[in-house]
Amino acid sequence: MKTGCLRYSCLGAVTALAFTALSACGGSGADSGVDADGAPVVGVDYPRSDTDFWNSYIKYTPQFAQELGLRLKTTNSQNDIAKLLANAQTFISRGVKGVAMAPQNTAAMAPALQQMAAQKIPVVTVDTRPDTGDVYMVVRTDNRAYGEKACRFLGTKLGGEGKVVMLQGDLASINGRDRTEGFNECMKENYPKIKVFGEATNWDGAVAAQRLQADLTAHPDIKGVYMQASFALSGTLQVLKQQGLLVGPEDKNHVFVVSNDGIPRELKDIAEGRIDATVSQPAELYAKYALYYLKAAIEGKTFKPGKTDHDSAIIQVRDGVLEDQLSAPLVTADGGTYGGVPSLKSDDTSLWGNNLG
Repeated sequence: MKTGCLRYSCLGAVTALAFTALSACGGSGADSGVDADGAPVVGVDYPRSDTDFWNSYIKYTPQFAQELGLRLKTTNSQNDIAKLLANAQTFISRGVKGVAMAPQNTAAMAPALQQMAAQKIPVVTVDTRPDTGDVYMVVRTDNRAYGEKACRFLGTKLGGEGKVVMLQGDLASINGRDRTEGFNECMKENYPKIKVFGEATNWDGAVAAQRLQADLTAHPDIKGVYMQASFALSGTLQVLKQQGLLVGPEDKNHVFVVSNDGIPRELKDIAEGRIDATVSQPAELYAKYALYYLKAAIEGKTFKPGKTDHDSAIIQVRDGVLEDQLSAPLVTADGGTYGGVPSLKSDDTSLWGNNLG
């Protein structure tokens, strides 16, 4: 990776956004972009606080901000794009030096990105990538690979035949689309005898449970479930229990369940046989490298596609958008290889979900 001068381009008309209250995390003098000790002040919008994964991200963020010498101003957009747009305006009005955000609706971010670009405020998006507009860096994982890893696991466990339900996130999100496409394409190419029932849920656990229950009622021979995130975990287990299907993997009635996120509860459920696999999405690395790249932007550094020094690769998504794709391993009970995809055991100490303390 090479460094140099950071350039911004003006992205057109600025859209007026509503003002919202800002919660502060230390420091004075935020309107000048530095605190009383001269540390740069950056804004971090937390996308939601109703899932274990995002609560873990929220927990890690102040820790890495302190390590990197940054001061935080934080907001929580609560999975509401209107709140996120308003929070972006708040950050601008407070003169922060950079902003990290994780827009759950990636199709509606252009106005906020335009306004921050006009103010020369670098933006790092976490977990998701905006459909349009430039950002300094995207900190993410290969979400198509999430779908493929789930497909390989279920395809192997089902012996290439049967029926599975895919509880999708939100197709307005690049993550929902990528995970869906990765899963469907892998199934079509490698396991054509497996029928997939795709259910859009808008990342809503109650909706996911309702859709799964309807599918199991209509198709009692369903043998697999792919949850695109752990938001659906509680509801899925409840539905399986109600249907008499929450049994161990040695039981012929077992329904194989693959999740995404790698939260502590998933790892425990894998070890105890309630679910079978997950893909560990790196909450701690999302927090670390979102702030790492904000600091780099403030210091005027730039990056190019290629391998990094932290076991990842930067790719160019389109002009003006680079993405650091962090590692996200498949996790299983036995640490085996499924359809050519290696996995880690659920008790592996390298997994962030086993190290929350």
